[in-house]
Amino acid sequence: MTQNLIYLDHNATTPIAAEVAEAMWPYLTTRFGNPSSDHAFGRAAKAAVDTAREQVAALIGSHPEEIVFTSGGTESNNLAIRGVAATVAGERRHVVTTAVEHPATAQPTRLLTEAGWRVTTLGVDGGGRVDPAAGVGDTPVGLGTFILAQNEVGTLQPVAELAEVLHARGAVVHTDAAQAIGKIPVAVEDLGVDLLSIAGHKCYAPKGVGALYVRRGTSISPVLVGAGQEHGVRPGTENVAGIVGLGVACALASADLGTEPERIRGLRDYLWELLSSRIPCAVRLGDRDHALPNTLSVSIPGRRGLDVLADCPSLAASTGSACHTGRVDPSAVLVAMGVPDDVAAGAIRLSLGRHTTTEQILTAAFALAGAAQK
Repeated sequence: MTQNLIYLDHNATTPIAAEVAEAMWPYLTTRFGNPSSDHAFGRAAKAAVDTAREQVAALIGSHPEEIVFTSGGTESNNLAIRGVAATVAGERRHVVTTAVEHPATAQPTRLLTEAGWRVTTLGVDGGGRVDPAAGVGDTPVGLGTFILAQNEVGTLQPVAELAEVLHARGAVVHTDAAQAIGKIPVAVEDLGVDLLSIAGHKCYAPKGVGALYVRRGTSISPVLVGAGQEHGVRPGTENVAGIVGLGVACALASADLGTEPERIRGLRDYLWELLSSRIPCAVRLGDRDHALPNTLSVSIPGRRGLDVLADCPSLAASTGSACHTGRVDPSAVLVAMGVPDDVAAGAIRLSLGRHTTTEQILTAAFALAGAAQK
């Protein structure tokens, strides 16, 4: 069914790498032990989790003990935001965020407002990028939470600069790096953050596993309560097979980062060259200088992105708007960027991956151009 489809939706999810699936299989079958059990089966499972913790830490330049395994990016973001918020009192109950966050951070941040927190939401320019010097103010801040790579348009935020500004106001700083991990180099020391979220299924690991980096000395309370797994921060029996898969995926990413981003960037730019030459009215969305190498968000004004993709049955991609009973609602991210409604309605996100080829790019470009002309 899917063999002839061209998959350009890697920001939604990635296929599990063959090496990842192979590494996971024993922990789904014969090596089924509980890491908390003090016998051979349990010790083997614990050793596998420890190895994965080292692999994840190596990818982001942290210490292994600073890695907490979770069920994915959403849980990591909730643990970071709500876990830190539980430790903050008084005038520091002030959170700074951006207008282009993923719902997995925007929603828990909204919960803080219901708990009496003050929220400062930084606006973005036409490319979807924040000015780190604008709008933070001089008042104390308890938490800053910023997306590193915007999932819809690929724009990279100046997280290191934001962290410097927020730390000067007493804040703990978190970044949602789910879309960035494996696509660009990510180092916690370079970013200067205290917490960083990882989602396994965005980097060729399975769905249902993720991690949260927690810098040594950062105060955070568990959101779930139970036994003492994961340093007491995230209780519950570990998803050993998923964690093993995440570790191997991070090791693969570490090996690929020297060459793969440039290859992908070249294909993305070639795709835009083909599209812009065949669809003169096409609009490219997002910041071109600060962007993920794999993401191309384009719009064909006058045509709904949903309809264009419907006319490209061989292409798997995403739109930049939501359709409800015949009405197209532009993405909140595109609205924050000031994108006109007719352009936002035509937005299509094309996100490339490890297995994307030049031939696929050519085929996709011709299909989109043909659909745009209908």
